[in-house]
Amino acid sequence: MRVSSKGDYACRALLSLTLHAADPGPTSVRDIAERTAIPQPYLEQILLALKGAGLVRSKRGVGGGYVLARSPVDIRLSEILAAVDGPISLGDFGDPHQDGSCDHEGQCVLYAIWKLAGDHMRQLLHGFTLAEVAQVAEGCAPWPDRASILAALTEPVPSSGTGSPR
Repeated sequence: MRVSSKGDYACRALLSLTLHAADPGPTSVRDIAERTAIPQPYLEQILLALKGAGLVRSKRGVGGGYVLARSPVDIRLSEILAAVDGPISLGDFGDPHQDGSCDHEGQCVLYAIWKLAGDHMRQLLHGFTLAEVAQVAEGCAPWPDRASILAALTEPVPSSGTGSPR
């Protein structure tokens, strides 16, 4: 799986909202765009998708903008990426045959491996919340290392691919 620019921008936008959660009132799209170096028209589309997924709320008019719809502790990277890019997977290969009746020279074995790799990617991203990423960004927690990544792979994760919270 490759994290798309849209997925990266969505994570950066929500991280910005997290880092500035103590600021009074909603944060304007312009402010988020300036802080994150995301083109404003593209950011507007991304924020609409995040709003549709229930990750942000908006306020219109003067003093309007966006706020997180839930606590950063309850928003996982997998959920953000799924909101803008769809289910996290390495592809849609269908369900592999596991009874030895593969149509083409073992492709089902490969399909099973691709599915497993996608499941691990989803599980890894599910293991990190916005709050945890913000703590690292603020210098209050260490950068993720191999041990924390392996620990994230032991977290239970929804199998639907939506990345929704536990």
